[in-house]
Amino acid sequence: MAEMRRQSLVKFDAPLCETIVETPTPTAKEVLVRVERCGLCHSDLHIQDGYADLGGGRKLDTTRGMTLPFTLGHEIAGIVEEVGPEVSKDLIGSRKAVFPWIGCGQCRDCANGDENLCLRQRFLGVAIDGGFASHVLVPDAKYLLDYDPLPVDQAATMMCSGVTAFGALKRLLGRPRQRNLLLIGLGGVGMMGLAFAQTMFKQKISVADLSAAAREAALRNGADVAYDPSEADVVKRAIRETEGGFDEIVDFAGNEKSMGFAVSVVARGGKIVVSGLMGGNFSLPMVQWIYKRMTIEGFMVGTLAEAYELMALARAGRIKPTPMQEQPMGEAQKWIDQLRAGKVVGRIVLKN
Repeated sequence: MAEMRRQSLVKFDAPLCETIVETPTPTAKEVLVRVERCGLCHSDLHIQDGYADLGGGRKLDTTRGMTLPFTLGHEIAGIVEEVGPEVSKDLIGSRKAVFPWIGCGQCRDCANGDENLCLRQRFLGVAIDGGFASHVLVPDAKYLLDYDPLPVDQAATMMCSGVTAFGALKRLLGRPRQRNLLLIGLGGVGMMGLAFAQTMFKQKISVADLSAAAREAALRNGADVAYDPSEADVVKRAIRETEGGFDEIVDFAGNEKSMGFAVSVVARGGKIVVSGLMGGNFSLPMVQWIYKRMTIEGFMVGTLAEAYELMALARAGRIKPTPMQEQPMGEAQKWIDQLRAGKVVGRIVLKN
């Protein structure tokens, strides 16, 4: 049996290290994919830590049900190497992107196509072994998406940051007022959101980030205005320049400061979609919530149907690629550290 190499989590809150096991043999509807690329996502950091920050010194335990060693990585694209007996052998050799947000297949959420909401989920790289490896075992061939003629890096990142940004922005479509749009947090997901927004919306797109490099990258890639939330009187300036605030906001950071900024610049009757997982706690006076008539919606990753919808847009050439850089799979921990330190602009994609 051939060897399978993995960048494994062997202890929570500790560096990844390489482990070697036998390559699994797919059964039933399973598909074995040889990983060509796997994107590095900010949520990988939370999984490595073993918790998410709830604010006030409280932590959400993310280790339950996980068996170590564990393989992170959920933005996967690769080549089908072997299939189970219930899958057509015609798939072997085909290049596919892998949808990782896989549910139990039995509950009402899964029946409705909302596998990303499943409480008994089998998310790749989150609940079952993912793509920081030479191979990944996918539970069913229906989670494999064609991506030609897209570059493999772009296809891989579509499966988390892409479908997350796309789904978050979709929650703002069709609202009665769409005079302007603000994207807060210009990490990998935020930069993808900027690319998608230029296709999905007609209004002016503003961005906000503490990083000057990220703001400059956004302006080069289609943003109309970039705000530094730490700048003195930035809230007054944003409200003045927008004639009352932003009708639509996506918070791709998801921490106390980003939400504080979002609420301070949202227009009356506006909507904020919170999609970031940096953590912390946020409180809002009830009177202000009602006075502003604001809507706040939490969102995390899209559905399989939305992944197919997004991939169709990208394959048709309607989605601009975002800044990406390839790095060796064996350097996964190095780039996790760089991402944690805020030293990554755009996306890191790990290559076998």
